[in-house]
Amino acid sequence: MSSGNHFLKGAADLLPVMLERLETLVNCESPSRSLKHLRACADLLHPWLSSAVARPVEVVAVGQHVHLLAPAVEPTVLLLGHFDTVWPAGTTAEWPFSIQDRIASGPGVFDMKAGIVQLIAALDLLEDTNHVSVLLTSDEEIGSETSRALIEEQAKLAGAVLVCEPSADGGAVKIGRKGIANYRVTVHGRAAHAGLEPHLGVNAGIELAHQVLSIAGLAFGDTTVTPTVLAAGTTVNTVPEQAQCDVDVRSWTKTELETVDRAMFALSPRLPGAEVVVTGGIDRPPFEEHAARALFAEAETAAKKVGLELDAVKSGGGSDGNLTAAVGVATLDGLGAVGGHPHGRSEHVDVSTMPERTALLAALLAQLGDGHSPRP
Repeated sequence: MSSGNHFLKGAADLLPVMLERLETLVNCESPSRSLKHLRACADLLHPWLSSAVARPVEVVAVGQHVHLLAPAVEPTVLLLGHFDTVWPAGTTAEWPFSIQDRIASGPGVFDMKAGIVQLIAALDLLEDTNHVSVLLTSDEEIGSETSRALIEEQAKLAGAVLVCEPSADGGAVKIGRKGIANYRVTVHGRAAHAGLEPHLGVNAGIELAHQVLSIAGLAFGDTTVTPTVLAAGTTVNTVPEQAQCDVDVRSWTKTELETVDRAMFALSPRLPGAEVVVTGGIDRPPFEEHAARALFAEAETAAKKVGLELDAVKSGGGSDGNLTAAVGVATLDGLGAVGGHPHGRSEHVDVSTMPERTALLAALLAQLGDGHSPRP
């Protein structure tokens, strides 16, 4: 039996275990800002991961977050994922885990708890995991502030990173992601009675309207600049003293992201007496396609071994793969579950694809343990 067929059969045999674990993991809610829930989820995952790698797994506490790290002595590849979700505690009470007609549903099932289950199953299929480091973080959905240094450190040690985030449509892997910048624009004006003395005020809401139009005009080509959350004023009869707007920026290249960054900090007020303050900046650098080329070639070879054809796309959403690619480490993303609609009530996973995705990951890990770890 070829190694590919061996991995595929082994993964198929593990499907009942994977489905049981997926239900348990989805029901173990893990919102990004709840330390209690994150610790419970880390405690659940710890023995599964420890058994799969057959070595100790560290619980790394940074600030209010806990991350699971299984470092290899001589790593050639880092498996990267996150167990936090965007869903608040209590969501499973109204939206419990279910499987109907091969479709699994539940909060966080696609982003990215099924990917974690597949990751662990793929490790279970390997005879030797000594070249594989694993890092599962708990703050990806809120910007990876506490895990970023750990991610970058482990990526550099390994030289190649496989991110088990959800796949793109149809199971395509991701060979590029837009970079992300986030800003808050705060306008300070002057309050006054809206009926008696509006002329004595400086209307922060009107100033913000000018700024929003200017900000939206910074978009160009595939670079998006989107004003999102806006607020102004306190009461209906008061000239707004303060207003603010959040801005989401995404771009394929670092150069374009930096161009928008300079323009954001150059914003100036239009109304006499108004003040405009900009905070924030570039959060995740772009994951540019050149960082994925070598690993995608390896993944295509591994896919053929298990009887799959592998497509690749670029994605507008960000992940921790942005961080590893930006520090010069070969990175391939979207190796997790096949499904759709992350962060939505229609979030789902096609469980019939879990064995083949697990086999693909196992075959790729085996290749990268044979001296094939590509460096940029």
